[in-house]
Amino acid sequence: MAGSEAAPAATAEAVSIASPINLILFALLLVLIYFRLRPSVPQTLPKGPPPIVFRTFTPPDLKPYNGENNMPVYLAVRGRVFDVTPGRNFYGPGGPYENFAGRDATRGLACGSFDEDMLTKDLEGALDDLKGLGDDEMQALQDWEDRFTEKYLVVGKLVSVEEKQASTMS
Repeated sequence: MAGSEAAPAATAEAVSIASPINLILFALLLVLIYFRLRPSVPQTLPKGPPPIVFRTFTPPDLKPYNGENNMPVYLAVRGRVFDVTPGRNFYGPGGPYENFAGRDATRGLACGSFDEDMLTKDLEGALDDLKGLGDDEMQALQDWEDRFTEKYLVVGKLVSVEEKQASTMS
């Protein structure tokens, strides 16, 4: 067979599956499967605030709740004690309304005054009966009370020391 060349011998070259690129891709696949199926850390919810129990306060009982020493900030308006701790920037130490923290703020809010003389001096005496307040001041007080009711929790009621002693004796 002249002029014809012999057909090249078909050599079967076995392609190995273990080539470096295949090994890298396989390892990457295993890592991805591991991260997808690995057990996740159980999610924990943040610890909530301690429960607040409605209680009866006297002015001396209320006094420590002024935001100092990591205490909550409470203030009283017309015999209702509000937890104003979320507004600590306003009612806590250094805030513009800090005089009201831990106190009966009724007269001061009604008169729009932050002065110390608007607060009850005698903590053991009777609560402020609001005598001498005019219609405008009573309306201002009602507006403040409505605002507190909308924004803050009522955590108790304020009574005089004498009233609390009388209720515990009976």
